[in-house]
Amino acid sequence: MLEPMILLVCACILTSGVLAVALSSPLAAIVSAGLAGLFAAISFLLLAAPDVAMAEAAIGSGLSIFIFLYALRKTGYWGQE
Repeated sequence: MLEPMILLVCACILTSGVLAVALSSPLAAIVSAGLAGLFAAISFLLLAAPDVAMAEAAIGSGLSIFIFLYALRKTGYWGQE
């Protein structure tokens, strides 16, 4: 029963990663990359590694997204398409 859920989450990771590369808007690409990290944290949780899942959610999805958004704002590219 766990295998289909893992495969679904892995497919979501791949889809988010491809979208992060393919999207032309930097803001949308950053959000998509954050979703890939969030799906990775969910997959770690399903694989019974809660400590790795918490670290991935905090650093991979949380902190890195804020750093990217801060850099996007500082470069003056915020809101430009």
